[in-house]
Amino acid sequence: MSRWIIPFLVSLTLFLVIESYAFQVIKTLTKNRWLRGLWLLPSLLAYLNFYWVLFTYDRSDGQTKQFQWAVGFLLVVLLPKILLVLVLLGEDIVRWVRKGISAVASSPTRELGGRRKIISQLALGIAAIPLASILYGIFKGKYNFKVLTYQLSFPDLPEAFDGMTITQITDIHSGSFDNKEKIEYAVDLINEQASDMILFTGDIVNNFAREMDPWIDSFKRLNAPMGKYSILGNHDYGDYADWESKEAKKANFQAVKDVHPKIGFELLCNEHRFIEKDGQRLALVGVENWGKGFNQAGDLEKATVGVDREDFKILMSHDPSHWEYKVKKNDFNYQLTLSGHTHGLQFGIEIPGLIRWSPSQYVYKQWAGLYEEYGRYINVNRGFGYHAFPGRVGIWPEITVITLKKA
Repeated sequence: MSRWIIPFLVSLTLFLVIESYAFQVIKTLTKNRWLRGLWLLPSLLAYLNFYWVLFTYDRSDGQTKQFQWAVGFLLVVLLPKILLVLVLLGEDIVRWVRKGISAVASSPTRELGGRRKIISQLALGIAAIPLASILYGIFKGKYNFKVLTYQLSFPDLPEAFDGMTITQITDIHSGSFDNKEKIEYAVDLINEQASDMILFTGDIVNNFAREMDPWIDSFKRLNAPMGKYSILGNHDYGDYADWESKEAKKANFQAVKDVHPKIGFELLCNEHRFIEKDGQRLALVGVENWGKGFNQAGDLEKATVGVDREDFKILMSHDPSHWEYKVKKNDFNYQLTLSGHTHGLQFGIEIPGLIRWSPSQYVYKQWAGLYEEYGRYINVNRGFGYHAFPGRVGIWPEITVITLKKA
C-alpha cells in the first residue's frame, strides 16, 4: 500500500489542477449551480472509482477487467479536459502577452480582462472530438480488425518460396476479451486470408495461462497448410503479477507454453525450424522475449545453431527494440523480422499520406508498420487484442498478410 502513496499524491495534485482550470469553461458559460455540479460529477466518480480499484485490487489477480474499465472511465473524463486546458492556456498566454505589450508601451489599458465566452465554446467543441473517439474506441474500436497487406521482394529468397504468403498476428492478450462473437469473426477473417503459414509473435495472455481457456476452441480453428508457429512475449512470463511462490510462477509459465500446442501452434523458444519446399529451404527462427531494459531471454546464437548465414531467415521476436539493437546490423543477415509488443499504444492518428502519430513513437523507433534498413525488414504488428486501456483509438487491431517475392 505504501508504494502507492507518492504516486497517489502526485496524480491527485495533477487531477486537481486540470479540473480547476477546465472548470473555467463551464463557469464562463453558465451560472447555474446544477449544471456546474453535473460538470464535476463524472470526473469525481471516475477518480473515486480509479483510486478505489487501485488501492483494493489484488495484484495476485493480475490486471483485471475492473482495472481496465477504471482506466477507461478515467481517460474518458480526463483527456477531453486536458484539451480544454490547452485551449484555455493558449488564450491566457495571448492575454499575458497583450498585458506585457501594454506595460512596455505605457498604455493605460493593462487589465487582462475576463475569459471570452467564444473561447470556452470553442474549447468544448474541440474536447468533444477525443471524448467521442475514446467512447468509440472502448465500445467498437477494440474489435475493429483491419487486414494490412505487404509484398516484399528479396534477391536471396529461394525460388520455391516465390509467392509464399504469411499471416502474422500478435499480442492476443486473451485475458482482456469480453466478446465471443467478435473473436470468432476475427478468427474467420484470418482464415479467409488463406495464407501458407500463420505466425504468432507473443503475448497470448496478460498474466495467467487460465485466461486462454475460454478461447482455445476459437483459436485452434486457425488453418495454414505450411504450419502455425509462435513465440513468447513479455506478458507470457507472468512478471506483472504477485505470486505466492516461485514454484507457482514457474508452473504458470509452463502452462502458458502448453497452451500453444492446444491451439495447434508450434512454440519456438530460442530455436528454429527449416521450412522445405521443392528441395529448397528457409529458416524460421523464434526467440524468447528480448526487450531493452527488461527481460532479455532471447538468444539469437542459440536459436540459429545449425542455420547457415546464406539461409533465408524469418525471425520472430516479440519486442521491436530487439531488431533495433541486436538484429538489423547483425552479420548473420536476418532478412525479415516480425514483431509486436507496442500495440501502437492503442492510441494515435493514422491517415495515409497525411499524418501518422502515436505516443508510442517516443518510446520505440519502430512502433507500427513496416520498416526497412540495410536491406532488412521488420514488421511491427499493431496487435490483435488490447491491454490496460479497454479500447483502441485510431490504432486498430491488425492482421498482417505478407507475400514474399523473388526479386
